[in-house]
Amino acid sequence: PKLPKFIQSVLDHSSNINMEPTGEGEKKLSKAQLKKLEKKEKKAAHKAANAPAQDQNTINLDEYKHLFGERELVEVEPKTDAERRVYAPVSTLNAELAGQQVWVRGRIHRSKKASGSLCFILLRDQISFVQVVVEESEQVPKAMVNWVSKMKNESIVDILGLIKKVDGKVEAATQQDVEVVALKVYRCSGSDKLPILVEDCMRNQTILDEQAEQIRVIDAELNAAVAKLAAETDAEAKKKLEEEVEALKKKKETAAKFTDVDQSLRLDNRVIDLRTPANIAIFKIQSGVCRFFREFLNNRNFIEIHSPKLISAASEGGADVFEVSYFSRKAYLAQSPQFYKQMAITADFERVFEIGPVFRAEKSFTHRHLTEFTGLDLEMTFKQHYHEVMNLIGEMFIYIFKGIETHYKKELEVFSQQYPFEPLKFSDTPLRITFAEGVALLREAGETIGDFDDISTPQEKKLGRLVKEKYNTEFYMMDRYPSAVRPFYTMPAADDANYSNSYDMFIRGEEVLSGAQRVHDPELLAKQVAARGINVATIQPYIDAFKYGAPPHAGGGVGLERVVMLYLNTHNIRKSTLFPRDPQRLTP
Repeated sequence: PKLPKFIQSVLDHSSNINMEPTGEGEKKLSKAQLKKLEKKEKKAAHKAANAPAQDQNTINLDEYKHLFGERELVEVEPKTDAERRVYAPVSTLNAELAGQQVWVRGRIHRSKKASGSLCFILLRDQISFVQVVVEESEQVPKAMVNWVSKMKNESIVDILGLIKKVDGKVEAATQQDVEVVALKVYRCSGSDKLPILVEDCMRNQTILDEQAEQIRVIDAELNAAVAKLAAETDAEAKKKLEEEVEALKKKKETAAKFTDVDQSLRLDNRVIDLRTPANIAIFKIQSGVCRFFREFLNNRNFIEIHSPKLISAASEGGADVFEVSYFSRKAYLAQSPQFYKQMAITADFERVFEIGPVFRAEKSFTHRHLTEFTGLDLEMTFKQHYHEVMNLIGEMFIYIFKGIETHYKKELEVFSQQYPFEPLKFSDTPLRITFAEGVALLREAGETIGDFDDISTPQEKKLGRLVKEKYNTEFYMMDRYPSAVRPFYTMPAADDANYSNSYDMFIRGEEVLSGAQRVHDPELLAKQVAARGINVATIQPYIDAFKYGAPPHAGGGVGLERVVMLYLNTHNIRKSTLFPRDPQRLTP
């Protein structure tokens, strides 16, 4: 008789089964032995079905290397098309690909073992998520389900899977109309125990703020109850207060549903924090700001330059510079590329820009200051009036804003899923007001400020609100600042030396660009340098650059991280800085 498949397998591999010899030289099993093997088969199947999951370390990966296991650390270059894997980004997976096999790579965002033969993975690829199903089948052994289910979150895996259209939406995924049925799984890189969870770092900020407020209210009630308890002497009243305190403690525990990872802990573990979709979106948008800055200026015949960051004197004057040892003398980290932009103009470059690091040794512990940031600087000649430059810079900002709106819609959507976001209000023609007009608006709103006083940060924010109310814009330019509050190289106004040909530009009530017409006359420049108490000898090469003929010119400097912070309204520049540097942070 034809043997059951399991028994035939046993026969093919057994060397110790008791066989009876036959006259034909063959070995046959008796009916009793066949029944015994069938019983053994059923028992083994039952045991396998109810056996605990295999530990990853006990699975013989060599046996299953054609289906799952560890990816080779260094692989040999594939020689044929059949050996080459074509990977599909998770963001491209949709119902149109149903029935096709694809390779995908991503991180295990989270996984769930539904049963001994079924495991679900939420696979993350930057800002995109897809559900992966690993289920025991003819092609997928149970060992594979067990092995995959033991992998830690944040492990990186390669998966060959079949795209399957789903009836209902997969709510946890961005690719909601499909799932990937895994056929092969290889671990590219494992993960140790995480100091912070990506999922916690992804929590919606509005929900966290509401939770924090709820806990704050409970804490106030709890503190009041504890104070009453400490002062109470009556035994019965004391017992009631003790019960109230315990109830409030439990209420607080219940209210704290979600882990709110504080900023310091996020920055200490920035590599993990940066993996959140919102953070990836932030830095894609930041890349877009640089792209459109460069694109706009390249289209207007600007030359990109790269200036020294080690200089012999403070480029902005003052004491806020980092001093370094430069062989036998002192040097400083550049506070801006100001000198070199202007020297390039005197070298007949006419229009220049630079994207590079800027260093400020300011002990500022604010939401918008860093000791190192990325400067977007530009300088250009003009023919008649410095407003030619100011207006071009204003147009550049509008170009950047529109570019982000048009080309980074997905990133803005992803960002807004975690942080509250309202699109920036701006007009096609940038609003321009004078410093005197800004002062007048503040005075009308009750602020006390002198004609030539600098505007404080709180006043700056208030002015932003006033401008928005009056002009319905959150981006504007303010012109003609007092000379006393501008750097020594700023050109005084032609009609009143108390004012200067200078301007700042603002987003959501905070300054993002400072610029001006520069002094291009060496005698006036030396005079203004001396008036600020700067040793002329330390910047003599800069002054000398204007002795041989220099055209009138103007420019400005933009803080990249601050532009992104204010455009997205993140309220803290550290969120838009890859690895922030401030007076307290030098790592990672």
